[in-house]
Amino acid sequence: MVMQPVLEISAADGFALWPVGEHESYGYLVLNGELTPAEVGTVDTVFVEPGCCNGLETWRDWLDVLDGTGCAYFGHDPSSVAEPVGGIVRLTLDAHGADDSPVIELPADQVRRLVAGAQQDLQGFLSLAGTRAERHLPAHAAAVTGALARALDLAPAQ
Repeated sequence: MVMQPVLEISAADGFALWPVGEHESYGYLVLNGELTPAEVGTVDTVFVEPGCCNGLETWRDWLDVLDGTGCAYFGHDPSSVAEPVGGIVRLTLDAHGADDSPVIELPADQVRRLVAGAQQDLQGFLSLAGTRAERHLPAHAAAVTGALARALDLAPAQ
């Protein structure tokens, strides 16, 4: 199983303010520390709310699942959910669908490692974005990086 933070993107046809990657509309871009400068530029053109409608709604919701105090919803059509059940996390494909919706049960420790990996991916992306801001917007780099860190619900990259 893989857990990755992604951002839904659209094609940046005709965008010429800075280099952007080639992507189809309504595609997904995995956010991590290995993006090319053009891919980071793509995120700068479409960044609204990371995780919204992208399979990892709010990564901190997963921490609530892991400590047994809540559940996390991910994706749309079907409405998938992760919920704690004892020492496991139950992932249900369609929480609002038929009673026979497919279910995967994983040990909480495995899910904890997956969430930590997704958090590292986001932190790596934030570091890249901060470096890009320092290069292209030196007077505003701290403000841009801070705003992005708040949007990602992360501490600013050092």
